[in-house]
Amino acid sequence: MKRQAAMAALALAAALQLHAQAGDDGKKFSLHGSVQSDILTFPQEDEKIGTGTYKDDFMTNTYAELHLLNKYVQAGARLEYLEHPLPGFEPDFKGWGLPNFYVKGSYKGVELTLGDYYEQFGSGLILRSYEERSLGIDNSLRGARLVVKPLKGVTLKMLGGQQRYYWHHRNLDSCSPWTWGGDLELNVDQWVKAMDEGGTRLTLGFSAVSNHAGKEADIYTTLPTGTPDAITGEPSLQPYALNLPANVGAFDVRANLHTGNYSFLAEYAWKSHDPSTANNYTYQHGQTLLLSGSYSKRGMSVLLQAKRSQDMAFRSRRTISNASSACYINHLPAFAYQHTYALAALYPYATQMAPGEWAFQGELGYNFKRRTPLGGKYGTNLKLNVSHVRGIDQRTDATHTNEPGGNGAASKFFDMGPETYYQDINVQLEKKLTKQFKLNLMYSNQRYNQLVVEGHGERAIKSNIFVAEGKYQFSPKFTLRAEAQYLHTKQDQKDWWYGLVELSVLPHFMITLSDQYNGHVPYFKANGSEDGSRGTHKEHYLLGSVTYTAGAHRLQLSYGKTRAGYNCSGGVCRFVPASKGLQASYNFTF
Repeated sequence: MKRQAAMAALALAAALQLHAQAGDDGKKFSLHGSVQSDILTFPQEDEKIGTGTYKDDFMTNTYAELHLLNKYVQAGARLEYLEHPLPGFEPDFKGWGLPNFYVKGSYKGVELTLGDYYEQFGSGLILRSYEERSLGIDNSLRGARLVVKPLKGVTLKMLGGQQRYYWHHRNLDSCSPWTWGGDLELNVDQWVKAMDEGGTRLTLGFSAVSNHAGKEADIYTTLPTGTPDAITGEPSLQPYALNLPANVGAFDVRANLHTGNYSFLAEYAWKSHDPSTANNYTYQHGQTLLLSGSYSKRGMSVLLQAKRSQDMAFRSRRTISNASSACYINHLPAFAYQHTYALAALYPYATQMAPGEWAFQGELGYNFKRRTPLGGKYGTNLKLNVSHVRGIDQRTDATHTNEPGGNGAASKFFDMGPETYYQDINVQLEKKLTKQFKLNLMYSNQRYNQLVVEGHGERAIKSNIFVAEGKYQFSPKFTLRAEAQYLHTKQDQKDWWYGLVELSVLPHFMITLSDQYNGHVPYFKANGSEDGSRGTHKEHYLLGSVTYTAGAHRLQLSYGKTRAGYNCSGGVCRFVPASKGLQASYNFTF
C-alpha cells in the first residue's frame, strides 16, 4: 500500500506540474476535486439505546480526491482516511492511504484507462463496480479498461483487473483473483434511417465476465465411505476436498427499446458453477431474468417490472463472509420502492442473491389537471406503488441437496416459494393548497420477513405507516417544513412516532430538529440481533442539526441520538449501531 501510495503521489504531482505548465487561462487543463468528511466525536455510551463501548473519542470517514483533465488525458487519485472509522463499518475498513489512482487517455473513439476504475455492463447483473460510501462499498477494479467505437452505433468494452478488497487487491493467503470482461453494445437505430427519424431507439447488448480465483485454500466436506463405523455401526465419514473451479464465467444478453411513449427492457444473465459461502458451496448454475416496461406522457406514467434470480451472488473471493459487502462483482437491482421518510424506511429490503427471489413492482403516477374537481386550483399529483418479493421454488431430494458439494435444490423456473420476503403498497398525494403552502401525504402497508432479510426475528412484520409533510414558504428566503409520521405494528418493536421541523434560511442556513420515539425499544447486539434479556425502555431519539452552505462548502453539525437500524441503497444494506454524540459532516467541491 505504501508503494502504491507513493506511485499515486508521484503521478498526481506530475499531473499538477502539467496543469501549471498549461498556463493561467485554464483552456488546456482543468483541475477538479472534492473533500468529504463525516465525523462522530465526544461519543456518549448509552445502555438504554444500546450504543455499546466506544474505542475512540474521535471517529471519521474522510475522503479527498483530485482530478486533472483535458480533452485527451485525465489523471486522478483519492486519499482515504479511515484509521478510526464510524460505528458500523467493518474492522477491515480501518486504515488510510491512496487506494484509488488512474490515468485515462482518449482519442478518436478509443479510450484507455490504467489504474483503478468503475464499470457496469447493462443493468449490472454480471458486472457492476461502483462506490457507495454510506454503505462502505468500493469494489473498483485495478488494471486496464479499453473502450472502442470502431463503427457507427458500435461500442466495445474490454477490461481486466483485480478487485479492491478493503485495503488490498490480493488476499493474505496468496489468492490473487483476476476479473476479466467484455461488452458489446449495438445501437440498431443508428443503422436504420426510418427508426432514427421516427425517434425509435433499439439497443442490443452482449456481455461476458470471467473471474479467475487463483490459488485458494482447500474447502472440505464429509461423505460416507460405505463402511460401518466399528463402534457406532453407522456409516463412517471421510473428509474430501471440494473440486473448486478456477474460473467462474457469466454471460448477459439484453435488448432495450424506446419508441414513442413506451420503453421496454429484457435482460437475461447466466453464471456457471460457483460454490461459495453464499450458497453453502453447492454446484448450481445461477441465472437472472429481468423484464421492465414503462409508459409515460404528460401527466401520467406507468411502470411494470419483474425479476427472477437464482444463485447470482457473484464474488471475486468465494470464502468471504456473507455479512461482508466487499468483493461483489455484480449487482441485482431491488424492485422495491426506495423510501426517504424515516419510518417508511424502518424496514428496508435487501436483495436476496442466494438462493434467489421473485420480485415484482408496479407504479402508477397521475397528475389531476388544474381547475378540475380533483385537481383544484393548483393540480394534484397521485402516485401508487406496489412491490412484492418472495422466494423461489426450492425442493431437495436424494439427488438435489444443499449440502456442501451438492448440486443445489431443484427449482421450477416459474414456481414461487411459500414465503413472502417483502411487500409494500404505498400511495402518495402531493397537493399545493395555496401559493405558499404545499402538502404531501403518504400511506404505506408493508410486510417484512425479518428472519430472511436480517437472519433473526419475525417472519412477518406487518406495519401501517402514515406520513404528513407540509412546506410553507414565508418569502423567497424563508421556508418552514414539518413532518409527522406514525408506524403501527404488533410485531418486533411495536409502534413508532416521528416528528421533524426544518427552517431554511437561504442562501446559507438550514436548522432541523427531529424526534423519533418508541414505547418498546429492545437492546441491539453488534450484529443487529435483539437482546431481549435486558428489558425495554421508552426512549426519545432527539437530534438537532445546523447546516451552513457557502458556495462549494457545506458544513453540518448535529447532536443527539441515532437509533440502531439498517442503511440501504439499491437493495444493499449495512447495519448501523445506535450512537449518541456530536456529528459533523463537511463537503467541498471545486
